This record gives sequence, C-alpha cells and structure tokens, in this order.
Amino acid sequence: MTQIVLSPVALVAGGAGFIGSHLCDRLIDDGYKVICIDNLYTGSLHNIEHLMSHPRFTFVNHDVTTPYDMPGLSLVFNLACPASPVHYQKDAVYTAKTAFLGTLNMLELARKNDCIMLQASTSEVYGNPLVHPQPETYWGNVNPIGIRSCYDEGKRIGETLCMDYHRQYGTKVKIVRIFNTYGPRMAEDDGRVVSNFITQALREEDITIYGDGSQTRSFQYVSDLINGFMKMVKTDDSFTGPVNLGNPEEYTVKQLAETIIKLTGSHSRIVYKPLPQDDPIKRKPNISILKNKLYIEPQINLRKGLIKTINFFMTKHSNNKQNTEQKYVGHLYC
Repeated sequence: MTQIVLSPVALVAGGAGFIGSHLCDRLIDDGYKVICIDNLYTGSLHNIEHLMSHPRFTFVNHDVTTPYDMPGLSLVFNLACPASPVHYQKDAVYTAKTAFLGTLNMLELARKNDCIMLQASTSEVYGNPLVHPQPETYWGNVNPIGIRSCYDEGKRIGETLCMDYHRQYGTKVKIVRIFNTYGPRMAEDDGRVVSNFITQALREEDITIYGDGSQTRSFQYVSDLINGFMKMVKTDDSFTGPVNLGNPEEYTVKQLAETIIKLTGSHSRIVYKPLPQDDPIKRKPNISILKNKLYIEPQINLRKGLIKTINFFMTKHSNNKQNTEQKYVGHLYC
C-alpha cells in the first residue's frame, strides 16, 4: 500500500512583500505547503504571481492586526509590517498596531499549533547606535517619541512579546534582526537607498543623498537573509536568539551611489539634502552568533548583488515602457 507523505505547512505573514515572496519561493522549493497571508498594504500580488497556480501555495488576503486561525501548521513566519520609512511613517498608528497586534496574533497562532514562530525583527532596534558594530547584547539607542519610533519601538515590543510568550507559555520563538536587505522585487517607491539610487540612475535623474553621504550601511543580498531564516528555524527549541542577519561589509551611502552610477553607466549626478530626524549614522552587524551558532555567513558581495538587482529593475522598466507604448498605440488606433 502506498504511503501518502503530507508536506509540512508554513504560514508566511507578509508573504507578498519583497522579502516574504522570496521566503515563499524557498519554502516551496524545500517541499513545504505555503499559506501566504498579506493585506497588500505594502506587498504586491506581482511578487507572488508565479506561485499562484502552484498546488502547494495558497494566498489569503488578511490583515494580521485581526486574529487568524489555521490548524496543522509546522512553522509561522511573521514578516508583516511596513518596513521602509516612507511606508511606516505614512500611518504611524497603523504601523505600531501591526507591530504589536500582528506579532501577538501570530504568536497566538504558533502557541495553538505548538510550532515555531520566527519573528522578523530589525536592526532598527539598535536605533542610532553608540556601539559599533552592533552585537545582539547591545540594548540600543532609540528615540521613543521620534518619527521613526512607531517602527523602531514597534519591533522592540514585538521582541518583548516573543520572549514573554516563550517564558510564560513555552512557545517556540526565533528572533532575527534584519539589517539592510536588497534584491529583486524591491518596490521602487519604498524610500530605501538601494531601490532609490537604482531607479534614479536608470532614469538618468539626480541621485538624492540625505546628509553628507558619510553615514554607513551594511547591505545584505536577499538570498543570504533567507538562508539565515531557514537555518534559524532548525536550531534547538531552547535557542530563541536574537540573531543579527546581515552582511558586515560596511559602505558609506556615497560609495553606494557611486557604485550604482558606475554599474548602470548612468550620467546621474549626486545631490545632497538634509538628513532626516533620527537617521542612524552607522549601521554594521556583529555576526559572531550567525557564524558560531547557525554556521553560515553571507555569500553574495555588494557588487554581485547589485548587478542582479539592477538587472531586475532594468527588465521591470523595459516591461513598463513596453506596456505604456502598447496602451498608447491601442488608444491611437481605436
């Protein structure tokens, strides 16, 4: 008699987002049945359209600020929250609600299923750091009443909830702190430096740097992040993290702009505008735990990752132009 082997089931909250869609791809490739929930506040169906017909993929339009019930889950990934300043400051109260209630509802789901929940936290919990590079033991330097605090403090309370559920109910939680991540499927309008600079360079527009460009960031390619997720959920149940997921190669924002101009062959010039309130001056992960506990480190350097990302944006721009021209011709000959 043939034995039917059922696929493990993973729920990805925020699965139609840039990072979430790549996670859905990886889970499908690894044999999981994937339930993607997203209210499309910042996510896009374009990111997951290639998965819609897959027999092990299901999309549910749902807002994590309201409870969600689903039995039979093996894993819960909580990625649901606006993550770029443009989006999370657009409706700061909603961002705070998503960070708190969304995490609470996903923890409750994991508790009911007795399964692991991975919490996608952020390097923003370190604020404008006074310690460099930032280890997980650093408590951070966050302005609790600033324009970024809806996200920064929202993610901090998310970590608090995870640890309280772990201590109080024995819920299996994994906390990862994501540093600047980039790659294909980034939104053009998300306000992040990589997508902003690439879009401006391809359009031959001025590249806008906020501040003098000396502030630093560490840029991680999305596939390295997803590898970190998958390694993290395979650790012992007693290991909660947090773990920094990032690339310790540090670049100034000006160096990033100059690199993108060179790789795109653009004639864009760099212009400078005032630095936004509470914008971190330095950002670089200490990845000792990543290497010593998860036994991995980033594999994609900035140049290689930028080429992949630029190619994605070039294809997207070309398709958009084609679609616009086709609409115009159709209108002309109607």
